[in-house]
Amino acid sequence: MNYIEVKIQITPCSEVSTDLLSAFLGEIGFDSFVSFEEGLFAYIPSSLFDEDRMKRSFALVPVDCAIDYSVIEIPDRNWNEEWEKNYFTPIVIGNECVVHSSFHTDIPEVKYDILIDPKMSFGTGHHETTSTMMEMMLKTSFENKVVLDMGCGTAILSILASMRGAKSVTGVDIDEWAYENALENIQLNHISNIDILLGGSEQIAGKKYDIILANINRNVLLENMKIYSACMNENSELYMSGFYKEDIPVICEEANHCGLVLETYTEKNRWVGTKFVKKGNI
Repeated sequence: MNYIEVKIQITPCSEVSTDLLSAFLGEIGFDSFVSFEEGLFAYIPSSLFDEDRMKRSFALVPVDCAIDYSVIEIPDRNWNEEWEKNYFTPIVIGNECVVHSSFHTDIPEVKYDILIDPKMSFGTGHHETTSTMMEMMLKTSFENKVVLDMGCGTAILSILASMRGAKSVTGVDIDEWAYENALENIQLNHISNIDILLGGSEQIAGKKYDIILANINRNVLLENMKIYSACMNENSELYMSGFYKEDIPVICEEANHCGLVLETYTEKNRWVGTKFVKKGNI
């Protein structure tokens, strides 16, 4: 599968503008982002690229800045090599978990050692949404729990859930590259209790989970909240990220309609991770 790389230059460039832009682009199919000093590289499968929709996303950024961009199509290639040369560095989460790739050396010794070769899949622990989810997971009991990881990407959250003692984990992603990469990363970590499914919410119909992890984006979460709730027992937990603190009220409104109550949230650079608990059998 070929990808489109969009180099976006933002003047003046700020963390707020790049975060907002990546959030808006994520809602129209862009699945990987790399920041640089003057802006952002954004990646999307060629089959999903719509330049007009992208321009409309640019117009949504509510800050006073100018946006210029260039577009190239890039063929399938050795993404591990690209990340090694340019982007991916080891990261430690909560002093308990390290995420690194096969080309890294001098890895700190911690309780949970996760090996990720990311290709183009989202999820190396560097983005605030992923690291926030992982920090919340390190404070959660997964022992003997049945877990769902929606939009699993690299399967980084699935792998951590397994390492934390989950009975079984199901990862679901609509992107074929993410699906294949998730399978590879599970093998790299010698995990045997994770199943990866290619598709969307139709894959979980009629099933029940003790814990659901969903690091996606606001619109997808809102659209699928009822489906997630239907897959939860009373007192099951739903962890969500991929949206900003100011989105919490609209997320909570939909969650409450589905019998889900906000128990806690954490914030990092305006991005939040939330924990909801199922109350009753709505």
